[in-house]
Amino acid sequence: MSSDQYRFPVAVSQLSEQDSRESQNARAIAWLLAQNGGQIVVVTPQKQFEGASLKRLVARADTIHLTWRAFSPGSLAHRRVIYAWPDRQHLNDLWGVDADALVVIEWGEAETATWIEDVRPVGLLNGRTEQPSTQSDSEAAVATLPNGVEEILEHIADWAAGYDSGLKWNEEDKLKADMMNCPERWVSVTVDQVRAKCRALKMRPNDVDTVAGFLQRRKDGHRFNVRSSYRDFRFA
Repeated sequence: MSSDQYRFPVAVSQLSEQDSRESQNARAIAWLLAQNGGQIVVVTPQKQFEGASLKRLVARADTIHLTWRAFSPGSLAHRRVIYAWPDRQHLNDLWGVDADALVVIEWGEAETATWIEDVRPVGLLNGRTEQPSTQSDSEAAVATLPNGVEEILEHIADWAAGYDSGLKWNEEDKLKADMMNCPERWVSVTVDQVRAKCRALKMRPNDVDTVAGFLQRRKDGHRFNVRSSYRDFRFA
């Protein structure tokens, strides 16, 4: 089953009751080997790691082993991928990857929770497989935002969608300038509401973090340095 973000099979192997890390690894491997596709790639944080079954897979002559230091999303194209123990940022960086299949081995729920809600992978648990829901919590619960914030975020999402790398510096400056020049616009919306709206608009994870981070910094009393060409900018 493919996801909304990834047009190929995607799964997450999670640690559950009466389970072990080795069993968790073995489930991920078994699932990946059952998928159609190209060469197998195993991505781990470092060259050295624990896990007998993963080590056997990496030792195979037809397996590619990558670490975070030598990793780029393009290296996963048209391959079947095991992504072991990624943190939130490394999951964000998978946006736009063109693999044949992907399984993530989860280390902790805090790192994967947002990715799981957005991507809705198949869940590989001890003794059972969970199929994803058809609608994410962020899509189901997102509220309409007041004071033109809804329209601003829609504009930003449209801008970001036009670039391979997401938001550009000038678009970030426009948003920062509006947050400073029109503080009353943003005072009644929460960071969580803005984050949920950005996710519902299918913005890249890194862009979601950027927009939500700007609002959090403003609510914390931070002022931004904006280039002179956009210093007085306000969204209409």
